[in-house]
Amino acid sequence: MKKIVLLMFVLAVIFSCKEKTDQNLDVAENADVIEVQTAYASYGEEITDKDVVTKDVMIEKYKTMKVGDTVDIKFSSEVNSVCQSKGCWMRLNLGDNESFVKFKDYGFFMPKDIAGQEVIVAGKAFVEETSVDDLKHFAEDAGKTQEEIDAITEPELSYSFLSHGVLIPEKQ
Repeated sequence: MKKIVLLMFVLAVIFSCKEKTDQNLDVAENADVIEVQTAYASYGEEITDKDVVTKDVMIEKYKTMKVGDTVDIKFSSEVNSVCQSKGCWMRLNLGDNESFVKFKDYGFFMPKDIAGQEVIVAGKAFVEETSVDDLKHFAEDAGKTQEEIDAITEPELSYSFLSHGVLIPEKQ
C-alpha cells in the first residue's frame, strides 16, 4: 500500500514538473510576439501611438509644402526647446530645421523640462511666414539675450504645427 501511494506521489510530481516545463517552452517560443507597451503622459485631446511617422518623413512632407498648405499628420521627434514662460509652445528637431509647435485653442501646455525627450504630436502641419515681432517675442520666451533678440531683423519661413494632442513617454 505504501509503495502504491509513493508511486502515485512520484508520478504526480513528474507529470506536474513536465507540465511546467512545457509552459516555460511555450513562453520562450512566443517571446518574439510579446509587444512592449510604452506608457505615455497625454496632453490635449487623447491620441494614440499608432500611425506615427518619423521626423525624416515629416521633413520630406514640409519640403513639398508652400505657404498656405496644411496636412493632418502625427509624427515623433525630439524636443529642442519649450517656452520657459508657460510651456505654450515647443520646437521639435527636424535635422537642419525645427518644427514650431503651438497647441490648439491655447488649451494645454507642455512641461518646461522636456527638452531632449522624444514626443509624439498630432495635428496640422503647415508652412508660414513668421513676422519679426513674433520672432522677437518667441526669442524672449526662450530666454535669449537682448543682443540675440535685437539681431532678428528679417521675417522667416517656418515649419509650423498646430497640435491637438501630445504624448510624452513616461520615465520608467
